[in-house]
Amino acid sequence: MLPDLLIIKKKRRVETTILKDRVPSNGTGAHLPAGKWGYDLSHSKLGFTISHFGISETEGRFTKFEGQVYSDKPDFSDAAIELIIDVSSINTEDTQRDNHLRSADFFDAAQFPSIIFKSRAIAPTGDNRYQLTGDIQMHGVTREIILHVVYRGTVEDPFNNTKAGFIISGEVDRTKFGLTWNGVLAAGGLLVGNTVNFSINIELVKNKPA
Repeated sequence: MLPDLLIIKKKRRVETTILKDRVPSNGTGAHLPAGKWGYDLSHSKLGFTISHFGISETEGRFTKFEGQVYSDKPDFSDAAIELIIDVSSINTEDTQRDNHLRSADFFDAAQFPSIIFKSRAIAPTGDNRYQLTGDIQMHGVTREIILHVVYRGTVEDPFNNTKAGFIISGEVDRTKFGLTWNGVLAAGGLLVGNTVNFSINIELVKNKPA
């Protein structure tokens, strides 16, 4: 242990709600929209940042994820969203740090291999802008999260695929999910911040009829 760093560990919280089999919702109480979209992984990025030493931001992303978006309206104002992230795909461009993040000190990917998001409601806040409310399950804990969505449009690509693009932002306090590992510097600052900021770019591809 570094002489100027005090490592802090706290007990992990237990699981509160299971989202795996719950159907996502758009908050209308109606059945899921019939239109079905998937994630274009090669044109999407699930990025995040977190404070390091209180003086800079460490960036990372998850490279493997899946799920569906259900929507019939052209502006996606009726969207119901499901996203399942492979925790082990975390990438901060540092192998040692990534392995630490996968360990029991942080995500404990062996026990909790997925982060799951399922929407509960979507509401317009301006032109092509929405507030997306849903539940996120991470590290065995489920909590409500509010995300801010910008719809950037829909196009037909050269291969006759229908694509739609979005920018999504939001934040969570990692300690509320039992991710409490930290260190205190000699001057009193934290090694790792508690607030995780999301910077997400999503490109959807509409499923073609079978």
